[in-house]
Amino acid sequence: MKKFKPLSILLAMILLISTFASGCGTKSESSGQAKKVTLNEVAHSIFYAPMYVAIEEGYFAAEGIDLELVTGYGADKTMTALLTGEADIGFMGSEASIYTYLQGAQDYAVNFAQLTQRAGNFLVSRTPIDDFSWDHLKGTYVLGGRKGGMPQMVFEYILKMNQINPDTDLTIDTSIDFGSTAAAFAGAKEGDAGYADFTVEFEPHATSLETQQKGYIVASLGVDSGYVPYTAFSARKSYIEENPDVLLSFTKALHKGMDYVASHSADEIANVIKPQFPETELDTITTIVTRYQTQDTWKEDLIFTEDSFTLLQNILMEAGELENYVSYEDLVTRTFAEKAK
Repeated sequence: MKKFKPLSILLAMILLISTFASGCGTKSESSGQAKKVTLNEVAHSIFYAPMYVAIEEGYFAAEGIDLELVTGYGADKTMTALLTGEADIGFMGSEASIYTYLQGAQDYAVNFAQLTQRAGNFLVSRTPIDDFSWDHLKGTYVLGGRKGGMPQMVFEYILKMNQINPDTDLTIDTSIDFGSTAAAFAGAKEGDAGYADFTVEFEPHATSLETQQKGYIVASLGVDSGYVPYTAFSARKSYIEENPDVLLSFTKALHKGMDYVASHSADEIANVIKPQFPETELDTITTIVTRYQTQDTWKEDLIFTEDSFTLLQNILMEAGELENYVSYEDLVTRTFAEKAK
């Protein structure tokens, strides 16, 4: 079996813990009371606007869910929280569910709802480029994502689509923690070791770099990679078996958030989710939401199709992170997303 470098050491430590955690049951629910659900998100980003709409508009509360939102800052950390029972639901790139399944987790993560259908990050240049093409990256130094994670794999996928070899045609630094690349890019001085020409950033960091005139968005990975199953919600197999009503209610609330972003303007969406981003100016949130709306970021429904799952595995294989296909039926359930429509 292929050795999975990004998560293998971490998973080896937590798989045994998850085995014991799976036998401990789920949180008790008092009759007539809202069900407490802990959701661990991979990052806190405007990219996930439909989820924040569902929170701010009270859709989860209306479905009888008392939601606690925790940010994991990386798929590896979010998956750890999920497998150990620290979180009930995880929200991250679905590649993490494949890695843990192949590492032998008994109570593994099953994906039940897909939120985004395009990559949400952007290529930011140190200097303005009027007529950007991916050939501009040849011979440059780029701050990328974690090796084996969706941001980095989609970036490499685009490079290969443009006949650029990620290993030989440029230098990609994957050593910086998720969420810290923008600060590293902005703070570096010319001549410093690791001074980068480009960085790959999620929002609001990409727009923040532009606002500070520390960088300039030159390409959207979401546009140039096409439709990809970028982020999805998952839960442990045992949690799904023991809490189907909770997961259906959760998915219904999410679907209301999806419907809202599909039927409202960027201004309206930005106003709703502003409390989630108190340090970001409303105009900036509106700009970012507009950008995501324009590139058709969010799905019309939450169904994670088999074709999308196959595409995900193709990307993993192209990145050298997967040798054999895994079963769609084992790692994805459509039940809740179909019922929530």
